[in-house]
Amino acid sequence: MDDSCRRNGCSTSLLRYRMTHPFPIAPTVLSLLLALPGLSVAQPTLPVEPDEETRLEEIYDHESRMVIFLYSLKGTEEVDYVVGRKVWEHQRSVYGNPVYYLEPYPLFYWWNHTMWNDPEQDGVNGNELVYKEDVDFDATRYKPCLFNGQRC
Repeated sequence: MDDSCRRNGCSTSLLRYRMTHPFPIAPTVLSLLLALPGLSVAQPTLPVEPDEETRLEEIYDHESRMVIFLYSLKGTEEVDYVVGRKVWEHQRSVYGNPVYYLEPYPLFYWWNHTMWNDPEQDGVNGNELVYKEDVDFDATRYKPCLFNGQRC
């Protein structure tokens, strides 16, 4: 018998229960704790890549070999959606302009102050992973693409 039963006089059924279930509430509490984060942290659904009409700018990043597309979903001049596609190959056209061959779907998305990663590069379909939250996209870190003094 444990000390509390000796002092308070436990019945044999309670003593048997205490011996077979030393932590009866632990499995319940543990399952609730594991279930709560999934319920309380509801990520908003990532919208699909917008049409070209809402595209504000295209940036080629030589360092990451990506073309980054900046969009305004609200129709203002404020960037609120960004995607980045990997470049397979780039070359110059017969006129000297850069030509980029890109992956069909983006590798990353930035929306609603959250960076999303899509390692499958299969478009927005629910398998995207949150890479980093509470992050702002800073387009000023990229140098503009210039060719003979003109924007690419």
